[in-house]
Amino acid sequence: RLIKEMHEKLLSKGRGSNKVPGEFRRSQNWIGGTRPGNAVFVPPPPEDVQECMGALELFLHDQPEHTPVLLKAALAHVQFETIHPFLDGNGRLGRLLITLLLCSEKTLKAPMLYLSLYFKTHRQVYYELLNTVRHSGDWEAWLEFFADAVIETATQAVDTVQRLMALAKEDREQIQTLGRASGSVQVVHHAMMERPIASPVWLKSKTGLSLTTVGTCLDKLEKLGIVKELTGQKRNRFYGYTQYITILNRGTEV
Repeated sequence: RLIKEMHEKLLSKGRGSNKVPGEFRRSQNWIGGTRPGNAVFVPPPPEDVQECMGALELFLHDQPEHTPVLLKAALAHVQFETIHPFLDGNGRLGRLLITLLLCSEKTLKAPMLYLSLYFKTHRQVYYELLNTVRHSGDWEAWLEFFADAVIETATQAVDTVQRLMALAKEDREQIQTLGRASGSVQVVHHAMMERPIASPVWLKSKTGLSLTTVGTCLDKLEKLGIVKELTGQKRNRFYGYTQYITILNRGTEV
């Protein structure tokens, strides 16, 4: 039920919204090719999807036996992608399941480990390994790939956090040079670390400062080169914490 609800939420807007979000497929799908006959892989028939997903759910709940969480995430991802239970959005939800599983079992305190970029960067190997598991049961190669993905992604995440912390420290020191005005500016700056693209209205709501004070703070931050107005408009403006965004985006240009 939870997986169906997640799928409905994931596909409620954008691509796949017309593909029966939240419902297991009632027709045969396939991966690659133009029909099942020339497909790279054909998932189980629709009448078997419910049973397959039931077995996967038992596995996720450590039945019949406990499985270490990283191993469980690696195995469950392949099983979900192999079942391909929905008409669309299987890849997105399958990748999301990894992070949610690590969070639910307290391996992660927050959803800070997303393997999607690694899978995308190594997409050919990723798909080859999935198919190798399906056709010959070579789990070892997949597990090694998955472990490499976790290590590289975690290392990059730590590096990103360290860069963000260094940037925030540097910017706070700049703001301190404003003297008595620095207090409110620091408050707005701190809020923009939570949402690096923000409107004055959101910042007012977040900080409790007046709209006028928020506007003054944003002007000061812009003069310091910390934020930049993004729309070029007089009204309905949005400001970006430019360097913060650059660090967050580093390595995602695939």
